[in-house]
Amino acid sequence: MHLLRRYSPAVLAQLFWAMNFVVGDRVIAEFTPLELTFLRWLGAFPILLVITLWIERDQLDKWKLAAKEWWIHIVQALLGMVGYTLLLYAALDTTSPVNASVISAINPAVIALAAVVVLGERIRRGGVLGIAISFIGVVIVVLLGGSGGISDVSVAVGDLLILGAILAWTAYVIISRRIQTPPITATTVQVGMSAVMLAPVMALVGVQAQPSAEGWWGLAIIIVFPSALAYLLWNVAVTQLGPSRTGVFLNLLPVFTAIIAVALGDALTVWQVIGGLIVLAGVYLTTRPGATIPGPARPIRDAVPAPDRE
Repeated sequence: MHLLRRYSPAVLAQLFWAMNFVVGDRVIAEFTPLELTFLRWLGAFPILLVITLWIERDQLDKWKLAAKEWWIHIVQALLGMVGYTLLLYAALDTTSPVNASVISAINPAVIALAAVVVLGERIRRGGVLGIAISFIGVVIVVLLGGSGGISDVSVAVGDLLILGAILAWTAYVIISRRIQTPPITATTVQVGMSAVMLAPVMALVGVQAQPSAEGWWGLAIIIVFPSALAYLLWNVAVTQLGPSRTGVFLNLLPVFTAIIAVALGDALTVWQVIGGLIVLAGVYLTTRPGATIPGPARPIRDAVPAPDRE
C-alpha cells in the first residue's frame, strides 16, 4: 500500500496526459486547434488557481516571485502552453495519437541534448548512444507508422508538427530551469497568461466550433484530467520521488496512449510497436542516472518535463 501511494501520482499523471492525445484526436474534428487550445487553458485556469492556493499556501512569496519573473512566464506561456499545444492539436488532425505519443517520447532525449548545448552539461557515451537509438525509433514511426507500413513509406504533416512541438517544449524546459517561482504557481500563472493572450486572437478570428455533446464532454475531460489533475499529480510525484526518478515514468506515456487508443477501437501497426520500443530503449539509455554530468554551477533549479508536456 505504501508503494502504491508513493508511485501512483507519477503513474496517474502519465495516464491523464495520454488521455490528451487520444481525446484530442477525437475532438479536433469539432474544434479548431486554436479554439481547443484557448478553451483548454481558459477552463483549466480556475482549477489550477484553487490547487495553487491549496498546495502552495505556505509559500507566501510565490506571487511576488511570479511578478518579478513576469517576462519569463510570458515566454514560457508562448512556448509551452500556446506553442506546444497548438502544434500538438494541429498534428492530431493528420496523424494518429499513437504516432504522436511515440514521437513525443523522444522529448527527454532532445532535452538532454539541448542541456549539453545550452547549459554546458556533459553526456556520457551511453547517453549519446541512447539519443541516436531514440532518433532511429522516431524515423521508423514517422516513415512506416502508417497503416501501409513498409509498402507505403510516407511522412505525415502531423508527424512533422509533433517534431516542432518537441522543439517548443524543449525550449520551455530549458528556460524553466531559471525560474524561481514554485512549480504549480508558475504553471497557473502561465496558463492564465495563455488564456489572456489567446482571447484577443479568438475575438479577431471568431468562434467557428459547433461541437456536439461528445465534443463538449471531450473538452471537459481535457480541461480536468490532462490540464489540471495531471500537473498536480506530477508535482506531487516530483516532491516524493525527486526529478530524476519521476522522469523515468515519462516512458509510460506512449504505452498508456496505445492502450487507451486500442480500447477505443484504434489499431496499432507493427512498425508503431517496433519504433516505440526502440524509442523507449533509447530514452532509457539517455535519461538513466549518470548518463549526463552537470556543467558548471549556474543559478538554475531542477525541472523535469511534464509534457503532454513532455
